[in-house]
Amino acid sequence: MFPLVRELAAAGTRSGVSVAVACRVLGFSKQAYYQWLAKPFSDREWEEAHLINAARDVWDEDRCQGYRLICDELVDDGWAVSERRVWRVCSQEGMFSTAHRRKGRRKHRRPGPAVHDDLVQREFTADAPNRLWLTDITEHPTSEGKVYLCAVKDVFSNRIVGYSISDRMKARLAVDALEDAVGRRGNPAGVIVHSDRGSQFRSRRFRRTLRRHNLRGSMGRVGACADNAAMENWFSLLQKNVLNQHAWDSREDLRLAIVYWIEARYHRRRRQRRLGRLTPIEFETIMKDPATLAG
Repeated sequence: MFPLVRELAAAGTRSGVSVAVACRVLGFSKQAYYQWLAKPFSDREWEEAHLINAARDVWDEDRCQGYRLICDELVDDGWAVSERRVWRVCSQEGMFSTAHRRKGRRKHRRPGPAVHDDLVQREFTADAPNRLWLTDITEHPTSEGKVYLCAVKDVFSNRIVGYSISDRMKARLAVDALEDAVGRRGNPAGVIVHSDRGSQFRSRRFRRTLRRHNLRGSMGRVGACADNAAMENWFSLLQKNVLNQHAWDSREDLRLAIVYWIEARYHRRRRQRRLGRLTPIEFETIMKDPATLAG
């Protein structure tokens, strides 16, 4: 109402409405109006406006982020805000994550026999890098056909230490991802490489690669997705942030989007609660001497 009084007073010569009359009609005192006129915004409102701008800058940079990740970024920038307040601001301004889960029908394939024992037993923890790697394969359609991604994740920092992308889901896909991980991490020995019972991971070529690099194979049980749940969670994140964002016209476009998200967004921008609100790169840098880490 105060801006209305100001407009009426400015046009007072034509309308004949004074400040006193406008305040009396609208139901508040002249003192309240003049206090507002001297300071139109309170300190709280001024701070709220700056918070909204800061939150929008974070959200505009990556609209797949929810309010919790936006809060983490704001705290890192020096804001003393709670998740509840950031949630309120994001809800008020319509800043919602654009990532949506799409449920589809899965093809049930009969897995083959395990070629390795389960050395993990659902204990997805590691006290140092290059102790436990998880690997799996996902697929996504494009107008040109399917794209297959095999990724290798280090449980210590949740960093994707190796990956391979192809238009064919052959043993070479898994081998290339493992070779990439070995090369990036400086050829570590004794690492447990845990997977499901997919034919690519049971192949002779993949097993030879494990032996050549002194790695230890591990496999979960039949029909137990929880035996590789930590890797499935990462693929779910990729699905929401990249694969399901829109329909992909070409394999190359999707390949570039996957690589960009892994290297630029996930590794260097996406903070994780399990890592103390650090990114995988920051966590490894802080927790381990960088000289001992390859890549």
